[in-house]
Amino acid sequence: MEKKWSIKPQPTLEIISKISSELNVSQLLAALFYQRGIREFDDAKNFLNPKIGDLYDPFLMKDMKLAVDRINTAVSKNENILIYGDYDVDGTTAVAMVYTFLKSQGLNVGFYIPDRYSEGYGVSYKGVDFAILNNFKLIIALDCGIRAVDQIEYARNNNVDFIVCDHHEPGEDLPKAILLNPKQKNCSYPFKELSGCGVGFKLLQACAATNNWNLEELYKLLDFVAVSIGADIVPVTSENRALCFLGMAQLNSNPRKAFTLLLKNANKSFPINLTDVVFAIAPRINAAGRLRSGREAVQLMISEDENEILKVSSEIENDNKSRRLLDQEITREALELIEQSEKIRNSTTTVVFQPHWHKGVVGIVASRLIEKHYKPTIVLTESNGMATGSARTVHNFDIYSALLQCEHLLDQFGGHKHAAGINLSIEKLDAFVDHFEKVVQASISPENLAPELEIDLEINFQDLFDSQITNPTVPKILKQLERFEPFGPGNMKPVFLVKNCFCLSAKVLKETHLKLLLTQPPSNYSIDGIGFNLGNKISLVSQGKPMDIVFTIESNTWNGKTNLQLNIKDIREHY
Repeated sequence: MEKKWSIKPQPTLEIISKISSELNVSQLLAALFYQRGIREFDDAKNFLNPKIGDLYDPFLMKDMKLAVDRINTAVSKNENILIYGDYDVDGTTAVAMVYTFLKSQGLNVGFYIPDRYSEGYGVSYKGVDFAILNNFKLIIALDCGIRAVDQIEYARNNNVDFIVCDHHEPGEDLPKAILLNPKQKNCSYPFKELSGCGVGFKLLQACAATNNWNLEELYKLLDFVAVSIGADIVPVTSENRALCFLGMAQLNSNPRKAFTLLLKNANKSFPINLTDVVFAIAPRINAAGRLRSGREAVQLMISEDENEILKVSSEIENDNKSRRLLDQEITREALELIEQSEKIRNSTTTVVFQPHWHKGVVGIVASRLIEKHYKPTIVLTESNGMATGSARTVHNFDIYSALLQCEHLLDQFGGHKHAAGINLSIEKLDAFVDHFEKVVQASISPENLAPELEIDLEINFQDLFDSQITNPTVPKILKQLERFEPFGPGNMKPVFLVKNCFCLSAKVLKETHLKLLLTQPPSNYSIDGIGFNLGNKISLVSQGKPMDIVFTIESNTWNGKTNLQLNIKDIREHY
């Protein structure tokens, strides 16, 4: 699909020179700092080196004191506490973190992950019944619960209290529980985009401060928060940047056995970055909840038994391989459905349904369909007699708001502006598809429906190299850009444009990917590039004509040697 190239607003040369001089950095880095709102030395220092002291006071969050008091009451009464979380990465890392820390402080804790198929997303009646039968008087719900009005009322009627730690959008009706969610009305917490695991961390931070528990032991669990931030695609800005930066430092310096094995199965080794978390650790944790049980993912992360970790990680790796095969097959079937339906092809939205599709991969398939057909997309299957599935969206279109306008046709839904899960009667499916299309058509702009490639800066190849060093393999700029890590929404990896370059050699790898050697006169530099899924551009690059390329800067290590490599996002003929 042809992408729109959009260059971010550029600072003036005067501004760049001023920042470059004051921060003692190159003009290229000065421009990148400017685009991130960093203009002063102290701002740059805080951005590059976040500290624990940068975290907000957890008691700024509405109901935090009530939550800490309720936990302390449970301690004084020797009550059992159930740690309850969603089956995805955010939920399972949150459960592993809260369970581990509270157990280390001597509290009576157990944990519960709902079954994706028999219970579905969020707080279930079955989960509440488990708490009642096993004498849990308090449930701490993580990454879910903000819309579980009826289930929490059922728990209250059976003398079970709830603390809800959630980050999803609240509905009009709130459950009668202690609610920790920075997005709820009248919550003055300064940062609204924490992950579910991040909200759980703030609860532990408040408990530790109140009870004089060991904060250093709590900070050792920040790797869980970093994994949740990467997997849940929340903004890596403000407090999330600090939490993620510190969590990645913990993950790299003292990795827990579970993450080490998951990385080994993915053929990755330390040190790693947040991209490695997203593509190596997160899918494997998710695979357990998609095909088996999220409980196994939690068990893997909290275990200290090497034999158990080996066994569970091996099972999860097999689940991940099965997940990939299901993903590929269902994506193929869904694309065929779209091709066969003139109505879907001509719609502003994509909604596809097949009762036999595996519920565990419909969210992934929705993202795959957007890569091919750039529209707000919902993929549904049948579960327990209902149509159930996942919604994904395109750039700058709020899918949650659109679903909110379809609420009268839905039995259950939850999520945020980027993604959501829904559940509805199969009999209402046609009405929902038509109404969802009308809602989106009325509110989406043409710009939302054109995939956009946002470019930070236009540069020349020679800008990447120090003119004092001849033929360097890894230029200094690569190390400097690594200090901008962790990358994610709100702080994406810098994207560069180079115009009027030439291809010295080209080949297609695995019938899909494009491998190039590039140069840009008058410089003498030749640079390797890889264009994933750009194999169809082979005829363009092989003509010997000048090209414009958009890329990020990477390094590639092979046979012990590290070289600069461009990760090419798109290629066009130069005019």
